[in-house]
Amino acid sequence: MVFKRLLGSLGVGGPTVDTVLDPGPVRPGSTLTGRVRLKGGRAGFDIEGITLELVARVETEHEEGEREGTVAFDRFTVGGGFRLAEGEERDVPFGVALPWETPVTELYGQPLGIVLGVRTELSVAGAKDKGDLDPLTVGPLPVQEAVLEAFGTLGFGFRSADLEHGRIGGTGQQLPFYQEIEIVPPPRYADRVNEVEVTFLAGPDGMEVVLEADKRDGLFSGGYDALTRFTVGHYDSRDWTAEVDGWMRELVEHRASHGSPVPPAPHDLHGSHDDHHRSGPGMGTAVAAGAAGLAVGVVGGMVAAEVVDEVGDFFEDEGEEE
Repeated sequence: MVFKRLLGSLGVGGPTVDTVLDPGPVRPGSTLTGRVRLKGGRAGFDIEGITLELVARVETEHEEGEREGTVAFDRFTVGGGFRLAEGEERDVPFGVALPWETPVTELYGQPLGIVLGVRTELSVAGAKDKGDLDPLTVGPLPVQEAVLEAFGTLGFGFRSADLEHGRIGGTGQQLPFYQEIEIVPPPRYADRVNEVEVTFLAGPDGMEVVLEADKRDGLFSGGYDALTRFTVGHYDSRDWTAEVDGWMRELVEHRASHGSPVPPAPHDLHGSHDDHHRSGPGMGTAVAAGAAGLAVGVVGGMVAAEVVDEVGDFFEDEGEEE
């Protein structure tokens, strides 16, 4: 999906920009490569700078409910300081390092409904224009995939994924938002847990896995969110199914250490949780458990193709707004 726009600040006859990302998904912390294609206008122009901006569609909680907005989470200068002659075509290659906490947009080749993009900004003759916006596809790190596959082996199913604005206290979170992957429990946990939200906070030395469980009401106490955190290495060799099963046992048994049916910690860590999170366009997709791990399926009538269409609509709307 490529979006070309005339450099609006210069009017008709100005240069055009088209950013082309190298094919295939990238992973958090890896290098994003591609090229910026410039085509000169009806006159020569001094290209002062070419900047790439990483953007994400993020949900923010307000008093009246949740809203979606675009958040920029990194910027890179990849070129500039040259003159683009009349009608000249020039490619500017680039390679930039993605933040380790970059959200995952697909699993096993299927979209999760997470929307990320690369926006290109040209600085020409003292004016700036955001002239190109392209979707960014990010696959999981090996340890992220191993953890999710372990959940699948244990019988958990994918419900939805979204990006939440805010920070999780007590972690090393760097970005102004975090990704939540919502999964539903198998029968062995279904009587104690409604759903589990998985958040990965990766860094160069390893990764924090934050688990939040929305517990069912017990006989003598109300339901509440229980939260816990684990640290793993990028190259850890573990029996991940047994490891994740142990995490879940610890999570659902978290109740006893509080002595109160409604502990304050989850609200301190996440902010207001008065309502269940509303998923993005990934609502309705499901990750079905199987011997081979997780595979994206269908629930509620929304298939992967519809997710792709809604992601495309988001980029078209962004282009129109600009």
